[in-house]
Amino acid sequence: MIKVIVVDDHPVVRRGLKQIIEDEPDMQVAGEAKNAGECFSLVRKTNCTLVLLDITLPDKNGFDVLNLLKYEHPNLPILILSVHPEDQYGLRFIKAGASGYLMKEEAPEELVKAIRKVNAGGKYISASLAEKLVSQLVAFDKPPHENLSNREFQILCMIAQGRTLKSIGGELCVSEKTVSTYRSRIMEKMSMSTNSDLIHYVTEHRLI
Repeated sequence: MIKVIVVDDHPVVRRGLKQIIEDEPDMQVAGEAKNAGECFSLVRKTNCTLVLLDITLPDKNGFDVLNLLKYEHPNLPILILSVHPEDQYGLRFIKAGASGYLMKEEAPEELVKAIRKVNAGGKYISASLAEKLVSQLVAFDKPPHENLSNREFQILCMIAQGRTLKSIGGELCVSEKTVSTYRSRIMEKMSMSTNSDLIHYVTEHRLI
């Protein structure tokens, strides 16, 4: 039996995912969590097979949740479920340790297939993302944000959302000075000098 923990802050979404999963005779939802705290608690006390993780949670960033889960349970497959563009976020989460990345709009058709592939030890990405990755491999240049680390990319998006350095530091549990250092690195790597430049870039490339 494939036992899945569903992590999403929307009850309607959790209900829909549960119905899709439990329509399969060899699958069941072992638990549901609406935030990162509940997720960590469930995983620690539940004999689950994999985690279906929404990356937009009210109490913690998706990258941080993934990193902690992989630290505590390195062999636990984690399938990311997201509304964010897969071509911008999918590869980053796979590199960070996720076993797959699935867009919510594709969940009804692809969810069971993705769960089976991840449960078997494979990696799941959509055909469209696979095609884009191949295109990137043959391209001579790549966009500047691809040179950022996951943490730098995360802070870039938060700055573009109008967040202050202090609020970013509070959420990431680092000092305002540390966030400022990250901002300087981002500016240098992307050859930009102002927050307005960053906001324009992020908007143009639909990163948020």
